[in-house]
Amino acid sequence: MGTVLGLGMALLLNKEFRGRAVTRMIVLLPWSIPIVIQGMMFSLLFDPSISFLVDPLHNIGLFSANPLISTRDSIIVVILIDVWRRVPFIALIILAGLASVDQSLYDVAKVAGASKWQQFKLITFPLIKPVVFIGMIFYTISSMKVYGVVEASAGCNTVPTLTCLVVDTFRMQRWATASAIAFLTALIIAGIVMMYLIKFREVTTSE
Repeated sequence: MGTVLGLGMALLLNKEFRGRAVTRMIVLLPWSIPIVIQGMMFSLLFDPSISFLVDPLHNIGLFSANPLISTRDSIIVVILIDVWRRVPFIALIILAGLASVDQSLYDVAKVAGASKWQQFKLITFPLIKPVVFIGMIFYTISSMKVYGVVEASAGCNTVPTLTCLVVDTFRMQRWATASAIAFLTALIIAGIVMMYLIKFREVTTSE
């Protein structure tokens, strides 16, 4: 989902419009904010004692009265933080790929009567597909590093993750168990990345 949002954002930012440079800077700003600061921002945003958003969201049934003590709601908050801070980076990667596309191809397509969708399907996406896969790899790897976000927003007790389990086990001085869980987590990440790399190789060699 994050890669799709990043692709959409990159396509919008690649268009010519007034204030594009400022818009790009504003859109990419979340990526530059430290993880802990982002977690604290969303923690305050969903704190029912000070936030003006919690009551309306609770009234329409999207969140409970206190989202940060509910595991389901806290997971949604963590996902929102993750998407908010990572999608701009993916958009930046794809935007670099869009900048390398030869614009004369679109001129030929317009003369041939191709629609915007046909131009995207036949020109844009095939040429930036390798860049999109790179974005997917980065997004997948970074999405598994959410300990800072979880700890700064809802806390590991509310949103348990493998990284939280490693840290908690290490704090209990169960070093062997912590090492085993950390190694297992690394294997899972490596396996997922390997699948992406195999697919990436198939895409690049087929073109």
